[in-house]
Amino acid sequence: MIQAQTLQFLSALKENNNKPWFDANRKTYETAKKNFAEVVQELIKGIEKFDKNIEEAQLEVKNCTFRINRDVRFSKNKDPYKTNFGASFSKGGKKAHSAGYYLHIDPTQCFLAGGIWMPEPDDLKKIRIEIDYNFDEFTNILNAGSFKNSFPNGLDREAATVRPPKGYDDANPAIEFIKLKSFTASSVIDADEILKPNFTKTVLEGFKAMQPYIAFLNRAIEG
Repeated sequence: MIQAQTLQFLSALKENNNKPWFDANRKTYETAKKNFAEVVQELIKGIEKFDKNIEEAQLEVKNCTFRINRDVRFSKNKDPYKTNFGASFSKGGKKAHSAGYYLHIDPTQCFLAGGIWMPEPDDLKKIRIEIDYNFDEFTNILNAGSFKNSFPNGLDREAATVRPPKGYDDANPAIEFIKLKSFTASSVIDADEILKPNFTKTVLEGFKAMQPYIAFLNRAIEG
């Protein structure tokens, strides 16, 4: 489970996002990092039980966790460190262009998510075709009780075209999904749940509900 000290470190980092403070508190960071790594390892083992692709990938913690250092080269925000821990679980690891599961730990905003964010143009085209050709299957996945319970808001609509993409029209029953440019769903985790012993179980329940959706997207990309 996530330890209170891990969240305390991230909270302190928000207030002291600079290298001198980080260097002075490196031992605390290493302890928090180890705690998150333990959670990630438990999640890998849990996902392997219901997702064959993850099992076959034989993921390690380092394949899934993101560095705390920020890339500030092209950003106006020059803070050197992220103030969250994040992990992505997909068959190709965190850098793969495939659908997968995601966990975000932040003192003020924790959530689990899944899908594929802003796929490359060729993959986007394939996903839209898959949704169009297999819309009944797609809607059955999104309307499944386990998916709706875990992700009551459905798919995120942060990125969508106003007009139908080329080759589609408003009469298409799948058009509102075809307009999407990103195919993710997310669910906020209440702060009081993060520190409970059954935290990983809660996350795995959400990921398991997401598995048919992940499989649908990856089938589209690989097809």
